[in-house]
Amino acid sequence: MGRTQNIAGLVACLLLAGCGQRGRIVVASKDFTEQTILGEIVAQQIERRLGAPVERKLNLGGTLLAHKALLAGQIDVYPEYTGTALMEILKMPASRDAAEVQSRVRAEYKKRWNLDWMPPFGFNNTFAMVIENGYETLSEAAQRRPGWKLGVGYEFLTRADGLPGLIETYHLPLDGSPRSMNLGLLYQALKQKQVDMVAGNSTDGLISAMGLKALRDDKSYFPPYEAALVVRGAALTANSGLREALAELSGKLSTGRMQKLNYQVDGEHRPVRDVAAEFLTTSGGE
Repeated sequence: MGRTQNIAGLVACLLLAGCGQRGRIVVASKDFTEQTILGEIVAQQIERRLGAPVERKLNLGGTLLAHKALLAGQIDVYPEYTGTALMEILKMPASRDAAEVQSRVRAEYKKRWNLDWMPPFGFNNTFAMVIENGYETLSEAAQRRPGWKLGVGYEFLTRADGLPGLIETYHLPLDGSPRSMNLGLLYQALKQKQVDMVAGNSTDGLISAMGLKALRDDKSYFPPYEAALVVRGAALTANSGLREALAELSGKLSTGRMQKLNYQVDGEHRPVRDVAAEFLTTSGGE
């Protein structure tokens, strides 16, 4: 009888996601530096503001894996990008209107899955065409002759928001075929004069650290990829004060600040926990 009761109790505990684990908030991130920094900032914010136990599942994987884990209730919150959600998760047409993208994503996530989008962190991690100096905008850069020796990541050559549309929009002249390479080699190739323009990301830490310039996308070709937190509605209901604690992070990260945080981890090799703690102390959620 006692053994039967113990087994029944164990089964009940497993069904309830673990004895003594109720109230634990699971924070996740995708598997690259910026995401792990944001995930750690969120985890520490919850710990300091709510005093709640936090389980970290940082470096969880790619977009689809993180989204499925959220739907399954395996995680409660993770950082995502509006353009990624619109096109990769919702499979909706691209838009270059940031407010429209936010509105579509927020409404569809709530209606389909009871997932809430918090107001954005404050930066847009979209593509950036990067040079050493000489121009301010992509329209100005399009006047250069004979053209640009371009370095790009492999995906940029073919994706819908990549090179073909960029050339069509700006009539950007190229000096020879684009040179495709690993993303981690782009800025080194630029500094070594192997190329004179690269397709990076707007929050890459090496842009400011190496004294490079991201050209302004003055025709708004690239879609918005505003970073924000996606949270299970059930987690917000179950944890008093969670919405408010997460909302305190909204608007706190400019593109320049995110670049610096990324560089502190990738360039200076500082621990992610230390970088996150310093951010919260100086400009975070209190």
